[in-house]
Amino acid sequence: MKTAANSMRAIRVAKLTLNIGAGEAGEKLDKAKLVLERIAGAKPVTTNAHERTTFGTPKGKPIGTKVTLRGAAAMAVLKKLLDAKERRLKPGNFDKYGNFAFGIEEYINIPGMKYDPDVGIMGLDVAVTLERPGYRVKRRKLRPAKVGKAHQITKEDAIAFATGLGVVVSQE
Repeated sequence: MKTAANSMRAIRVAKLTLNIGAGEAGEKLDKAKLVLERIAGAKPVTTNAHERTTFGTPKGKPIGTKVTLRGAAAMAVLKKLLDAKERRLKPGNFDKYGNFAFGIEEYINIPGMKYDPDVGIMGLDVAVTLERPGYRVKRRKLRPAKVGKAHQITKEDAIAFATGLGVVVSQE
């Protein structure tokens, strides 16, 4: 087993993705964009349906909005979002590839967010992608390669990283 002092084994947040599914274009989607912009401080993009949904939404129609944050901005927003969840996650929030996701029922639970009667109550999904130095090899343009099995992040590694952020991981 490699030591923790190895800088190539350090885990970091690659990106933080915030998502609100509005289900339809129009006023509800505009409100969702406003909420994400207030939370993240970045301009959200619209997501479109990839195929016809069971609810009758045609392919290519706007159905939601998302914003992706990286670096220091991602860590600052993640800490606020974890405070909204009272820094508690379940083991089921973590996948086998070392990422984790959780939902926030109401945006007013986030510290510093005030209720806006024009927007109403709206929840959002939060997805955190973790990586180690060296993960660039799978995204590079020339000679992309797989990340070695020993270098991949496991569910246990992700839970240890979240615990280091002050998160309590329990079944409750």
